[in-house]
Amino acid sequence: MSTNKIALITGGSRGLGKNTALKIAGKGIDVIVTYRTKKEEADEVVNQIELAGQTAAALQLDTSKIKTFEAFKQQLTATLQEKWGRDTFDFLVNNAGIDASSPFAKTTEEDFDNLFNVHFKGVYFLTQTLLNTIVDGGRIINLSTGLTRFATPGYAAYASMKGAIEVFTKYLAKELGSRGIAANLVAPGIIETDFTKEAFESHPKMHEFISSITALGRPGQPDDIGGVIAFLCTEDARWINAQRIEASGGMFL
Repeated sequence: MSTNKIALITGGSRGLGKNTALKIAGKGIDVIVTYRTKKEEADEVVNQIELAGQTAAALQLDTSKIKTFEAFKQQLTATLQEKWGRDTFDFLVNNAGIDASSPFAKTTEEDFDNLFNVHFKGVYFLTQTLLNTIVDGGRIINLSTGLTRFATPGYAAYASMKGAIEVFTKYLAKELGSRGIAANLVAPGIIETDFTKEAFESHPKMHEFISSITALGRPGQPDDIGGVIAFLCTEDARWINAQRIEASGGMFL
């Protein structure tokens, strides 16, 4: 049986999730990434992690489809047994997300439900489904956004879901504390990834604007965030619990 710690990262095949997977592997932690449709991207992340000397695996998961979670859990348990000789893992990183600028007055019920299912309902019930496969003393790290602290028109629904995740995380910390499980949030500011590519391309002056309202003078990069999440998986972070850690370079101070 492997004695290595294992992290499960949803949406770990690209962007921020990929960076997080690589940074966590850099801490000597094995990694399982999930992908929704692009298996080849997930396999490439697995390949990079294994070249760096850690064990890794990729599993398909659509975090908006709650009814698939039990089947995913069975697949996860089989993978854990096969690759690590155990049926538990240590760190759950709820990273999977979709970007959707949706002005309040024009948000459709479908827009709202898509955001709700991925960013809140999916996170809530996936965490619940996997609860008895997370070890006592493990960690749960949820992703939020700077948009819960400052308001940017167009993100009322998205930011509301993340606000719900912030409250949810405190309850996780409280209710799972008896098992020694810590739950925290990382809240990025705007990061230049394929997640935000459309927003940057459709607003040519966005880069300049973000730079002007950020104390460190530029938009964020995935490298600015993955290491923060990885740190929360280390022993040095064991006493951090129920915290919102914003990594935005100092936006809107």
